[in-house]
Parts: sequence; C-alpha cells; structure tokens
Amino acid sequence: MSFIDRVDGELVEAVDLFPAELITAIGDDPPAARAMLAELMEAMVDALPPSDVTIEERTITGPDGDIPIAIYQPPNPAPRPGLLMIHGGGYIVGVAREDINGIGYAEHVGCTVVSVDYRLAPEFTYKAAIADCFAGLNWIFDNAVELGVDASRIAIGGGSAGGGLTAALALYNRDHNGPAVAFQLLVYPMLDDTHETPSGYEVTHPKVWNRDVSQKACKMYIGDEHRAGDVSPYAAAARATDLSGLPPAFVTVGTEDLFRDEDIDYAQRLMAAGVPTELQVIPGMYHGGENMAPTAGVSQRMRMGYLDALKRAIG
Repeated sequence: MSFIDRVDGELVEAVDLFPAELITAIGDDPPAARAMLAELMEAMVDALPPSDVTIEERTITGPDGDIPIAIYQPPNPAPRPGLLMIHGGGYIVGVAREDINGIGYAEHVGCTVVSVDYRLAPEFTYKAAIADCFAGLNWIFDNAVELGVDASRIAIGGGSAGGGLTAALALYNRDHNGPAVAFQLLVYPMLDDTHETPSGYEVTHPKVWNRDVSQKACKMYIGDEHRAGDVSPYAAAARATDLSGLPPAFVTVGTEDLFRDEDIDYAQRLMAAGVPTELQVIPGMYHGGENMAPTAGVSQRMRMGYLDALKRAIG
C-alpha cells in the first residue's frame, strides 16, 4: 500500500497541494526555503479568524546577543499559566511569529505564550539553539510577574523540530538546575537523528517531511558531532540514556509520520523512567497535516488532543 493510500482521505488533497520544492529546499537551499515558508505562513495567517489575543514582538538578552521573541497574551486576567513555545521547521527554517499555534494555545488554554526566535542551522548548531531556548525559559520565570504568569504553571512545548528542541530543553534544564517546568508538550517531535526505524524508512514522499530531507537537516543542525558519530542528547533527545526527573509529558504523532516509531519509543521510555506520560497516535495523519488541512476531522482530533492536554496540565 502506498503512502497516499494510507493517509486519511480528508488529507490527500492537502498533500497534493503542498509545494515539494519547499521540502527539498530545506535540505538543499535553506535561504530559499525560508523565503518560501514566509509566503506560506503569511497565507495561513491571513486565513485565521479574528482573535482577542494580543501579540507583541520584542527582544531579550541571550548568551550571545539579543534574541527576538513573540509574546501572545489572551484577554483573561492574571495570573495565567505560561508556555515557552518553540517553533518547528527542521531546525533550518521558522520564526518566533508562528501565529497559528501561538494564538491557538493562548486562546484555548488561556496562557501567556512566549515564542523564541532561536538561531537556526546551518549557520548555527544545536548548541546555539538550546542556549537560546534555555535563555527564553529563564526569562519567562524571571519576568513572570510582568507577564502576568503563575510561575508554578509554566510549560514548554512545540511541534516537529520545536518538539525535538522541547525534549532536549527538558533534559538540558534538568541537568543544569534550571527552573521547575510543569509540563512538556511534544507534538510529533524530531527526536532521533538516525531514523533507524520502520517509519523512518517508510516515509519518502517528496511533498511531506521525509527521510532524505530530515537526515540532511540533522547533519546541518548537529554539525561535526554528527560526522563523528558522537551526538549529544541535547541535539537529539532520543540519544539520552536517563529520562528520569523530567516534567510530565504529552506526545502525539500520526501513523504516517516519519517520526512515528521514535516518538512512540520515547514516550514508552519516559513512562518506564517514571515520568507521567500520555501518548496519542492518530491514524492516517502525516507530519504537520493538521496545519495543512485544519478543518479535516482527523486534524481536529489531533489539534484538540494536544490543546486539551496542555489545558489539563497547566490551565
């Protein structure tokens, strides 16, 4: 059975319409990919309904200079829960202004969302990305009163590469005595640089996130360590041998996602380590499909799954 035959029927058209050249460019021409993604994101934002969520763009002090952030504030009164949102994009593309998710989390959960514009590969490796995200996390805690945030209810979360960075940040934060994170939201996270799993070989379709582009992205993101075969768990969380002491987690992934097996395995390992973990696997869903076809029933099941999980955890 082909990949398209396995995809939920409501998502097939979205696969056909997605530009394959964007997927290819992420691995071969990052600047071109960033320009293409900016156009796509603009169209998706234009399609969003009106919202009472306010959006502020500013900069914070990072380890190597200023870090741009976007702050999404819902209208409900303080103190509110908080979310450090880490955007996706294969560690190669993406910006802090990810309105479809920033507004969605702020509205549904009633939380203040801070999205970090972390440094991207290939210009920078994972060391810069994790440092920027750690700086953003500490900034939320340090400025909780100004933000109207309850510091006991601050979560970290993201999708795809943002989910991978979330898992890595949870490890890094634990190992570096960081603040007490209440929850980690792992939306089809990019965890394993090898993809040596059945699903890691099954998904090769050129119009979805596939094995070829993902391996190229990992090589750029990890850098010399990848070539040497000595990869830090802060670069690929699946490499971690000790998952104890991490925040409670929610993991969601589709059955037609390249990351299916590595995500299921990571969730099982979190459970075995004593970390309260919920796992959601959506039949017929491919990587990021809920954003490409938001009105599809399968998309709504996935999105409401992780929105509700975050609301239960910190709302």
